Amino acid sequence: MFRNKCCIAAMRKLASYGVFRKVILMEEKEISRAVVKRLPRYYRYLGDLLESGVERISSNELSEKMQVTASQIRQDLNNFGGFGQQGYGYNVKYLYNEIGKILGLDKTYNVIIVGAGNLGQALANYVKFEKRGFKVIGIFDVNPSLLGKKVRGIEIRMIDEIPEFAKHNEIQIATLTLPRHQAAEMAELLVKNGVRAIWNFAHIDLRLPEDVIVENVHLSESLMQLSYNINRYEREHMAESPKED
Repeated sequence: MFRNKCCIAAMRKLASYGVFRKVILMEEKEISRAVVKRLPRYYRYLGDLLESGVERISSNELSEKMQVTASQIRQDLNNFGGFGQQGYGYNVKYLYNEIGKILGLDKTYNVIIVGAGNLGQALANYVKFEKRGFKVIGIFDVNPSLLGKKVRGIEIRMIDEIPEFAKHNEIQIATLTLPRHQAAEMAELLVKNGVRAIWNFAHIDLRLPEDVIVENVHLSESLMQLSYNINRYEREHMAESPKED
């Protein structure tokens, strides 16, 4: 511990002379949630460009494809040190790989799904998750009629098997697709058994210890936002349309 503190102190001293300064500032900088939310979109578009054989792209060209301003793209990427060269643009493969590393997609995560209803089974069947490094290793439910049924080769187990399963399998992420009234209790059980990241589809915002990372996904809220935009579009165009005599 003392050695680590000395190293950090030495690096900070060098930083005052400009050495390592960029690295230290990046480590200390708080990245906004808005920027983090845009990263997967960059990754997706860059993946499409790679598949199309595009080797390099400018921020202006990427801006046209993504409907994000070129300055916004440059600002977002500069949060992580910047990856372009003036007059050259971005190397698509390099930028794709680097954003993948920032998102942690160069690792493999063991995932369990708790709730084997329609949504839970649909998520288990989505093969692209595994291509991104999210490997479903277990599916659990309370319904005894589902016991032993397989989804993409993974056998459905009962929820009371989770503690024993967790002992023998390192679980990085648990996906909750349970009814609201069951979600909070199940989340506590998962945390008690060592799970530190939860992807929550239940209709409730989970409140867990600070060392547990939770991503709450409310599908109905997304649909309501769509409904709002439809209604706003209709109101604006009704106001613009000429009145009949």
